[in-house]
Amino acid sequence: MDFIGAYSTGNLLFLLKGLMTTLLVAFIAIVFSFIVGSILGILRYAKIPIISKIVAVCVETIRNLPLLLIIFFTFFALPEVGIKLSAMMAAIIALIIFESAMLSEIVRSGLNSIEKGQIEAARSSGLTYVQTMQHIILPQALRRMVPPIVSQFISLLKDTSLAVVISLPELLHNAQIVNGKNVNYVIPTFILIAVLYFLVNYSLSLLARKLETKERRNRKSTGKLVAQHQATDQSM
Repeated sequence: MDFIGAYSTGNLLFLLKGLMTTLLVAFIAIVFSFIVGSILGILRYAKIPIISKIVAVCVETIRNLPLLLIIFFTFFALPEVGIKLSAMMAAIIALIIFESAMLSEIVRSGLNSIEKGQIEAARSSGLTYVQTMQHIILPQALRRMVPPIVSQFISLLKDTSLAVVISLPELLHNAQIVNGKNVNYVIPTFILIAVLYFLVNYSLSLLARKLETKERRNRKSTGKLVAQHQATDQSM
């Protein structure tokens, strides 16, 4: 093992460049998969005739496919029909497709967790369905969805390493190039990229735990307030 040679300035900069590519791909995929996943989740929750069923079939199909297969499809299959993508674009699109399906289920579950009584109360007060979703259901559901969504983003960040199969210059790909220079670099290099992945993902996991703890406190506070109002109403 040659730690000094593996951790030379040139190699470290090359690995950090790969990490930046990993974070960039993950960030773009996170933003767009959240948007698409939220739309799909809302469509399934709304139970719109035909549309909701079509969305459900698409989501369930994608969720039961391996991400690696979707990456292969976007990079190798799409050019056969005239759509040629760079390795980065193919990886981003594949991640968006896969993660949107996963996030749609989180969104749908979050919306279903809101008590039906709140919807009925909002509608009886004169709010339309869209207004009820916008002002009553979505704000509450989003707070409950934050921890699992962050956990899904952590998985997305780790899944970017699968793009090594299409030679995306991300962290794992660059690590393999460094290892190719000298067999003694293998263990030091993989130790370093393991630490880098750990630091990024652990930071996100701490954020998820903090948000989950905050959400539990909010639920307890809300429950106490509801109990107090009910007790007050009964006493009157």
